[in-house]
Order: sequence, then C-alpha cells, then structure tokens
Amino acid sequence: PTFSILFVLLVLICRNYKGDVDMSEIDHFLPLLTQQEEEGLTCPVISHGNVHFMWIKHSNLYLVATTNKNSNASLVYSFLYKLVEVFTEYFKELEEESIQDNFVVVYELLDELMDFGFPQTTDSKILQEYITQEGNKLEVAKTKVPTTVTNAVSWRSEGIKYKKNEVFIDVIESINVLVNANGNVMSSDIVGSIKLKTMLSGMPELRLGLNDRVLFALTGRDKGKTVAMEDVKFHQCVRLSRFESDRTISFIPPDGESELMSYRINTHVKPLIWIESVIEKFSHSRVEIMVKAKGQFKKQSVANNVEVRVPVPSDADSPKFKTSTGHAKYVPEKNLVVWTIKSFPGGKEFLMRAHFGLPSVENDEAEGKPPITVKFEIPYFTVSGIQVRYMKIIEKSGYQALPWVRYITQSGDYQLRTNT
Repeated sequence: PTFSILFVLLVLICRNYKGDVDMSEIDHFLPLLTQQEEEGLTCPVISHGNVHFMWIKHSNLYLVATTNKNSNASLVYSFLYKLVEVFTEYFKELEEESIQDNFVVVYELLDELMDFGFPQTTDSKILQEYITQEGNKLEVAKTKVPTTVTNAVSWRSEGIKYKKNEVFIDVIESINVLVNANGNVMSSDIVGSIKLKTMLSGMPELRLGLNDRVLFALTGRDKGKTVAMEDVKFHQCVRLSRFESDRTISFIPPDGESELMSYRINTHVKPLIWIESVIEKFSHSRVEIMVKAKGQFKKQSVANNVEVRVPVPSDADSPKFKTSTGHAKYVPEKNLVVWTIKSFPGGKEFLMRAHFGLPSVENDEAEGKPPITVKFEIPYFTVSGIQVRYMKIIEKSGYQALPWVRYITQSGDYQLRTNT
C-alpha cells in the first residue's frame, strides 16, 4: 500500500511501498471524505475507482493507507494504530508540528515499520535502539542493526541485567454501562487488560495462570469463581499455540512496560455507582437539580476521584450548589455540572443539589437530553472476579524473582439517561 499523513488539506508526508498506486491518488481522499461528512455517511473505507482509502484520525491529522487490492483491512487498521503508538513514543505528541520537525526520523521509521507492503518491526523499544533523533546516522556504530531485529525474540534485547529482579502485573478492568431513563440496564460489558512492568535479567520464560473457565473445564476442575473471557488479544510475545492447546499463557516478556493481553467479558454488570436524578425546569426562571449517588460495591472497597457529570441547559447561569460531600462546579463551556468526590466508600450515599437561573428568553428544546456520565477508579478490586493464580519465572541462571499483582476497576463508557 501507499501510506500518507495529511493535515487538513495538506499532504505532510507520503511513502509508496509497492509503487502500484499512483501518488496523486491521495488528492481524492479529502474531497471524498468531506462529501461523506456533509451527507452524514462517514465510512472508514473510501473508494475512488479501484483504489481504496483506509484511514483513521488522530488529533489534527489523518493517517491514510491506500491499496488497489483486496487487502486485509483489520491488518491495515492495526498497523495505522501502531503507527500512532510508535510516533507518540518518539515525539510525545503526534500532531502537524511533530511531523514537520521530524521528517527524517518519520521516513526512517516508515522504512523500518513496513517493507514492500508488509509490516516488519513495530516495537518502539526495539526501533529506538537504532533509530535515534540525535547523532550522525552515517557512523558505522550508529547504523549497526541490533540482533534483536533478526532474532526469533524480536521484542527483547539480549544481555539485560537488573540488581533486583521483579515483575509488576496490573489487571485493569473498565466497565461500560448504559442505563435508560427508567433505571434499566440496557447494555453492559467489561473490557480488561493485563499490563506488565518487567525488570528481569537475561531471557526469562514466564508462565501466567488465571482463573480461566475454559482452562478449569479442560483440567476437570470447577472450584471457586472462574471467568469466561472473550475477544482475547495477546502481545506478540505470547506463544499462541500453547494457549490454543492447553490455555497456558507462556512468553518471554518485553523489557519494561507492555500490555500482555486484553479481553472482553460480555456479562450483565450491576452499576457500581448508581445515580438517581430529579431535574426540574421552571420556564423562563430557573432549573433545579437533585442528584443522589450510591456506591453499589462491597463496603471494604473505596472508589477514588469520582466525577458525576450532569448536563444543564446551555443558557443556564447564576449557579448555586449544596453537597453532602465533595464539591460541585459549573463548567459553562461544556454545559455541565461536575460533582467531584475524592473518596467514595462502598455502600454509602451522597447528595448534591444545584440551582441555576434561566434567562427570560424561551429556551429551544432542540438541545436533546444528554445523559449523566460517571468517572471513577476502584483499586484492589475487579468486578469480573478475574485473579492471577500464579506467575512462574524461569531463567537459566536460576535467580529468584518477585512478582507483584495489582487490581484496578475503572469507569469506561458509563452513561445514565434522564427523563428531563
């Protein structure tokens, strides 16, 4: 494919890998996209003749891949998102200025990330070993490619040493919930990820054990709570054949921080923070809001940095608040009241009242009814009940290593619709 980065109406940088798509084809992309946006029919794949544009938008940039063949779309999109990840690692922020200031590095990265239309080295830690932003690229010492790139283990360098060998495991779950105006849960699921921070010497072999329902069924065990994971996605270091045969998660980890796996659990989730609201509008004069928040999780747990975001009419003014805990503030540019509670114990109930004036001009009802949204984080807790049963660390030198596990539950797309 051909790959391009565009800013508004300007092509910033372009790389043609196979030469089978004319470079001028990219000129058709933005007019076609603009036309689709005007018609309200935006599509992630846009065609012009026999050329197909697959694109994503990040910040003020469009990243576009073009092909004239029946390419694997999921592979192309995975590559585009990987590009964003790698460029962000290099430039901290991916935007027009970071591309313009780093043309040479971007071209070098594009040449290493893909070869003749096939993804190649996409691990930013490995790329940073031989594509640097300082120094003379022509020096022999600088142009020597690390053996990592040609090794079977392309994501980890050899000869890594630590005085203290440790691996930190974070199990992070996000809850997506949609509650209708009658208080019924319309949809809910859990999206989880297991992240590692690996500080291990040598080339260790790790084996991770979870309370996986399929594994327990395969081994004839059915003790305790098990979890059925769907849409499981692994880092390239995991031996997929082992997982498919006996559900063993076996791998040689990347050094430092990485996401080992992600998963989804499609299950009915009871909203951990329940919201009841009464919003009364008095025409031409005022609006009064009463919101009650209740923690529907175990009493031993505490939700941190809770934010309840309540929509208000765009013409509201003169805010007054009263809260049983935390503090509320008006954010006029977003037409929101944000009620913040730093520490919210399970089983507790809190109340917030807000009063706004409305101008005498009749308000247009075309604003719709935006939902109340909630943000929170609950440490030492997973709503699915997933558990790390063990982490075995095997290295030929036989050193002792310590695994540390932390569990976090947080809000994802958490919306509660209102009647008013």
